[in-house]
Amino acid sequence: MTAPAATVDGFVAEFLQNLNLERGVTLTASSPNDRYVALAYTVRDYLIARWLEDRRHLRETQAKTVCYLSAEYLLGRQLQNNLLATDLTAIATEALAQCGVDLDELRDLEVEPGLGNGGLGRLAACFIDSLATMSVPNIGYGIRYEYGIFRQTFDDGQQSEQPDAWLALGSPWEFPHPEAAQTIGFGGRTESYVDDEGVTRARWVPDWRVRAVPYNYMVPGYHNGRVNTLRLWSAQATDAFDLRIFNSGDYEEAVRAQTYAENISKVLYPEDSTPQGKELRLQQQYFFVSASIADFIDTQLADGADLATLPDKVIFQLNDTHPVIAVPELMRVLVDEKGMTWDAAWDITRQCFAYTCHTLLPEALEVWSVELMGRLLPRHLEIIYRINDEFLAAVRERFGDDEMRIRDMSIIAEFPERSVRMAYLATVAAAKVNGVAELHSQLLREKVLPDFDEFFPGRFINVTNGVTPRRFLRLANPDLSALITEAIGEGWVTDLERLRELEPYADDADFRSAFAQVKAANKRHLSDVLRARDGFEVGEGHMLDVMVKRLHEYKRQMLKLLHIVTTYENIVSGRVAVADVQPRTFLFGAKAAPGYVMAKRIIHLINAVGSVVNADPRVEGRLQVLFPPNYNVTLAERVVPAADLSEQISLAGKEASGTGNMKFALNGALTIGTDDGANVEIRELVGDENFFLFGMAEPEVEALWARGYRPSDFYAADEDLRRSIDLIASGTFSDGDRSVFEPVVSNLLYDDRFMVLADYRSYIDEQAKVDTAYADRDAWTRSAILNVGRCGFFSSDRSMRDYIDRIWHTPLAM
Repeated sequence: MTAPAATVDGFVAEFLQNLNLERGVTLTASSPNDRYVALAYTVRDYLIARWLEDRRHLRETQAKTVCYLSAEYLLGRQLQNNLLATDLTAIATEALAQCGVDLDELRDLEVEPGLGNGGLGRLAACFIDSLATMSVPNIGYGIRYEYGIFRQTFDDGQQSEQPDAWLALGSPWEFPHPEAAQTIGFGGRTESYVDDEGVTRARWVPDWRVRAVPYNYMVPGYHNGRVNTLRLWSAQATDAFDLRIFNSGDYEEAVRAQTYAENISKVLYPEDSTPQGKELRLQQQYFFVSASIADFIDTQLADGADLATLPDKVIFQLNDTHPVIAVPELMRVLVDEKGMTWDAAWDITRQCFAYTCHTLLPEALEVWSVELMGRLLPRHLEIIYRINDEFLAAVRERFGDDEMRIRDMSIIAEFPERSVRMAYLATVAAAKVNGVAELHSQLLREKVLPDFDEFFPGRFINVTNGVTPRRFLRLANPDLSALITEAIGEGWVTDLERLRELEPYADDADFRSAFAQVKAANKRHLSDVLRARDGFEVGEGHMLDVMVKRLHEYKRQMLKLLHIVTTYENIVSGRVAVADVQPRTFLFGAKAAPGYVMAKRIIHLINAVGSVVNADPRVEGRLQVLFPPNYNVTLAERVVPAADLSEQISLAGKEASGTGNMKFALNGALTIGTDDGANVEIRELVGDENFFLFGMAEPEVEALWARGYRPSDFYAADEDLRRSIDLIASGTFSDGDRSVFEPVVSNLLYDDRFMVLADYRSYIDEQAKVDTAYADRDAWTRSAILNVGRCGFFSSDRSMRDYIDRIWHTPLAM
């Protein structure tokens, strides 16, 4: 198969043919969706030939492959990215224009895939983009969720979750392969038997099974002709329909098995506050890793491949704890199905896995009850017990009978219930364990898993996260990209460290003027998008102050809100003249997990404060609070280029890395933040004078906890803080009803486990410095240019090189 001619005429012919043959319509009779799908198929046609060739070549050469196991892939829209990768944007624009079709209108019809939630999924998408761009053999494995986490709407300011039916019209970017389905077992029992060679072995006899049907997506590299694969699994029943029961009139029972099986891939992150939700989560995790391991061994390896050489063929990268059940699954396959000895299988397994930890929060390190694991995956629990027994024997051999150490290092926790610590299992099994920023990796070694770091010297390393410059600079910010290319030439999109060449331009008045014009144009573009999408307007001449991230208390959206309330209270009380207030638009974007009550209350409060502030004539339009619902990659591509100030204000020692902080800095926003996560490295690179630092450092946080943190003491000691909290408590933002936000106020005053009140004064003082700095727009622009120029380190291409050099040892190209 050969690709169509990359000409306007060739594109027109291919587009019209796809309208006729794939959609069954003529151009004049086609709907907008017909035209969008035909365009997607046309772009696909330019990728398929190389994709098939790459897959054939990989199978023939058996080059070591990175199998990235991730529960999320927050891909964003595919059309524009694939046009960019294939360098077809100009050709497609002209070809469609000849047909009387507007490319921008078709682009807006695309529905963003509901395959991810936040930073974890977006990081996975960035990484597979970089691996394709660097021509590294890679298969991304995950779940084809029928519904995304949810579509967020606001009902009287409160979050409401609606189904994210992203597949309602299908997806033209996927290739289903039901003939390649894997069968996945659950439940049942294990039993012993003696094999033909007289060896006693175990086998698993599941109670029920589901089919895992693969759907392939193409992952093109940037301008290099390389196309890797993202393979997502959809759950189907093995016996989907019982005609006998149907004919008896029990229609619901006839499809019960189908419904139960398909629940596994129905929703991204089902609510797990119930036992049923927890069980479904574990089903999801095992479902996709079992299918993925079977797929690689059975279909990606050459026929008759020696499994003893498996570490030379593959590295399975565990993206957080969600896929860690893959460790006992590979052991089960090698020992029970392939007949290996335990020791040989364990030696292979320990070389085939690497683990990325994405958290410092103990509650985010997954554990599964032994009861649930034993009921759902009995053979895997047996394998985990043996791994743990042998590991603890090695610990005793090294350290003696130190029962406290043994208890602390055991994969099996005894309290509050007997459970499997998945992060411990991953750490014991992985060749390498990495954190995702220098500070995070240090705290992972010293605070979260110190005993393991001592036991496994050299196992823990750092690989700082990165973002793809293709989507989050070249695609999202075309005007800035053009300005950069005009200044330093081509090639920086795949060599982001070249942005350093921009530094001298920070002192060039003409370049600063052009840079400021790009930022102003991006704000106008965002305002146009928000007006059409949500009825919002970004204030003319306002600083755009942005906080977009998952709503979690440790990220401290509440601290940002207290700054807004403080500014508002100072104006309405007359202590500050409105004319002296720097005009700002505060823009939030965040979803709260459906069962996270306090996070949902904070969302309600943000919207309530916005309603009051935006409508109060006393602020004279100088303050504006916007919270567009359902923040996603598509909206991020408009918000990030427009932002002036990036809010990265988590409590020090709680954020693993962050990638939003990188995207904003690369697009010319200045950061206000704590020394947390990758903020530390951003500040070191851009310089203290181009970063607004506030708050306690991690040792100070620990010291305050040790002394006994009393948030009410900070409330009593700070008049601004007291007035702001009292204003919330008074019912000002809830139509006089004091009870509405009382739980938020009480949480701040008597719990505040993420020390919002302790860092409040430092934050308010630093925000005053932000106001002063922004008043000198030319100096601000200079700092913004230096942020862009000095943040090339945060490319996901660099992250991938670090993984390759430090962990995977895969070839840089096929």
